Amino acid sequence: MKKSDREIMEILEAFDATGCAHSAAALAGVDPKTVRRYVAARDAGRPVDAPVQRVKLIDPFMGKIEELVDISEGKVRADVVHERLERMGFTGDERTTRRAVAVVKAAWADGHRRSYRPWLTEPGLWLQFDWGNGPVVPGPDGAPRRTLLFCAWLAWSRFRVVIPTWDRTLGTLIACLDATLRTIGGGPTYVLTDNEKTVTVDIVAGVRVRHPQIVAACRHYGLTVHSCVPFDPESKGGSEATVRISKADLVPTDANLLPDYASFAGLVAACEVFCDEVNNRVHRETSRIPAHALLVEQQRMHPLPVEPFTMALGQTRTVMSDQTIRVGSVRYSTPPGLVGAEVWARVQAEELVITARTAGGLAEVARHQLSTPGNPRIDLAHYPDHPQDPTGAPRPPKAKARSEAEAEFLGIGTGAHAWLVEAAAVGAQRVRSKMAEAVELAALMGAGHVSDALQAAATAGRFADGDLLSILTFHGATNASPSGAVVADPQHGLQPGTAGWAGFTTVDRSTS
Repeated sequence: MKKSDREIMEILEAFDATGCAHSAAALAGVDPKTVRRYVAARDAGRPVDAPVQRVKLIDPFMGKIEELVDISEGKVRADVVHERLERMGFTGDERTTRRAVAVVKAAWADGHRRSYRPWLTEPGLWLQFDWGNGPVVPGPDGAPRRTLLFCAWLAWSRFRVVIPTWDRTLGTLIACLDATLRTIGGGPTYVLTDNEKTVTVDIVAGVRVRHPQIVAACRHYGLTVHSCVPFDPESKGGSEATVRISKADLVPTDANLLPDYASFAGLVAACEVFCDEVNNRVHRETSRIPAHALLVEQQRMHPLPVEPFTMALGQTRTVMSDQTIRVGSVRYSTPPGLVGAEVWARVQAEELVITARTAGGLAEVARHQLSTPGNPRIDLAHYPDHPQDPTGAPRPPKAKARSEAEAEFLGIGTGAHAWLVEAAAVGAQRVRSKMAEAVELAALMGAGHVSDALQAAATAGRFADGDLLSILTFHGATNASPSGAVVADPQHGLQPGTAGWAGFTTVDRSTS
């Protein structure tokens, strides 16, 4: 039976007083062997209350257990070890073996445990990013669609950037990286990320083979890309924590009771609110506000190029002859002057942004709402001189001289244009001879008077022979302006009505 601390002190005090185990045992009321055991432990410098190690049945087999645990790197099962020991002559039960295997595994883990050191960061040195699954929101066609969250953070200032996307392709990754760098206001030295296919295409003998496009993008921004070590909290834990915190506050679950997002634009606004909140509150680890710490870190980062990497602008398209490009089997219009040119199209939230190279550099030239196949997005402002009316109605024809006689007639004035259009519309006869007559009258009476008369004739619908001369003669005699012509109402005529017959009764002659 184990002695209490008070009893152990009394035993040692009795031995110090008598110097004899038998005398001390008589004073303390214990066996002399108990006195010798506690005194021997004290003299050897061991804890006097340590448990007594007794000889066990499995002790001769401990060497074999340690060998099996070391070969399996601490993964061997206790029942497998017990079967091996039984073949070697062990007669104990399996519970004894399990206890021994647990002790040996704990000792092996202590000798092979990885040592961790806190990551000592510097301002303007490391930027990390990772991806996380976002909420389900309505897509461009209205059907529910899964989103992704691009989560980046600066290791020193803990400044976070969260950008929602529809996919995680290479073009989307570079576009998010460009937006992140311009948000933080500079370029750090290193970019640390996971070993995804958009960054690392292969691993040969433990060496990461980079994607050539991501290498070109990082060279454009002056960055060096590095891959984190799997299961390493120093290099991977920071970005994973950013993803975990972002998902906890942005993805609707039963824990946060967030409502579902009505659109992708609502998710974008929620991400902006989240970043503004976490970047303007005191960080628990650094006791600094990330937005304030970013001002210090910006002084250690290098400037960014004015133009983004071309892949960040999206997919390349060639503008067709109808001033449109095709993205996702949908046609989108572009401004004039880009036919045959190469442009870039990228999806930003629920819009398609079209970028082209202009005289001043890369610039956004058009922006459309995303659409579905069969529903093109055509901006009528991109076709200013098109003959079709924006409302769909046909435009009136425009007179254009093709001979000297036609040029002389149209040179009379705007009335000549109006007369020709109206005369052609009603099918007037001998149009060319009447045009020649108008030219002769203009030479005699002045082009201004003839133009007004032609305008009045077009308004009144008078295209018979002699109508133009009649109008000129009448208005010349009365000194009235031809523009004041009176047009008869087609709904009213001089024919008397039948209201006078209303008083007469009808006589039925069949009965007379």
